[in-house]
Amino acid sequence: MTMALGAVQVLILILGAPLARGIIARIKAWFQRRQGASIWRPYAELGKLFQKEDLVPPTSSLIFILAPRVMFAAALAVAAFVPVLQPFALFGSVGDFVLMVYLLALGRFFLALGALDGGGAFGGMGASRDALISTLAEAPLLLALAAVSISARSASITGIVGGTLRQNFFEISAVHILAFAALGMVALAESGRMPVDNPTTHLELTMIHEAMTLEYSGPSLALLEWAGAVKLNIMLALLISLFGPWGMAGSLSPAALGIALGAYLLKMLVLMSVLAVIESSMAKLRMYRVPDFLGVAAALSVLAVFFTMIAKR
Repeated sequence: MTMALGAVQVLILILGAPLARGIIARIKAWFQRRQGASIWRPYAELGKLFQKEDLVPPTSSLIFILAPRVMFAAALAVAAFVPVLQPFALFGSVGDFVLMVYLLALGRFFLALGALDGGGAFGGMGASRDALISTLAEAPLLLALAAVSISARSASITGIVGGTLRQNFFEISAVHILAFAALGMVALAESGRMPVDNPTTHLELTMIHEAMTLEYSGPSLALLEWAGAVKLNIMLALLISLFGPWGMAGSLSPAALGIALGAYLLKMLVLMSVLAVIESSMAKLRMYRVPDFLGVAAALSVLAVFFTMIAKR
């Protein structure tokens, strides 16, 4: 039964990812006083892409076709490490947060390879920019997770969630606040959202993720878009499970699971609303400002580790 619940949590993160994008877009439209598209539109767009032909540039190799599949598989694997309804994950184990960081890096690495293999000028530009962002985001992501891991005295994500659940909300320390801020900033970079990247732009000089997917079409593009939505859903779910897990089911009873699902959806809606406010009120940073943005995230994560060491003395 526990394994089945772990599989259900993975399905929530994967199948609910396009819906999360649709809700964020609808909230942004509401803030901007527009009607906006249906929240189900991302599903329709994925369905159309899966029905189209998969075009491949004549100069590309097997890497071009392989890259979207690897990125999607990496996103699926990462989803199995994140608890949603109770402090249990399908692939939860000691040191899983380190593996999660490098699975995300693996997906971005293959996406960059696919963009370069396509032979387009924009693909190479987007790949070089994404490599810079990935390099700068990896350290604060790992350090922030290490800080909360040391604070909870557990080397697994489920153990960290369990340690937070045993705390009172008002017992949250500066370590959690700093790590939450650092992870929130990294989440924007990892998922390609504002102010690091604009997921809706097609302007040549500002594209990052869109530049890397410009040569893709059909099912390959659908897998890339779905993987990007899953990454966003995972990062939001990770923030909830690590820093606001209260409401998770303590048992496998239908009532407890129903309450846990309602609490998760409510907290997810709050985070999506915050993300919509950020994207509606901030302009995209210039590329040379992005290292400064991620540098702040790195400083916050280092402070989180430093305060953790002080607290353990």
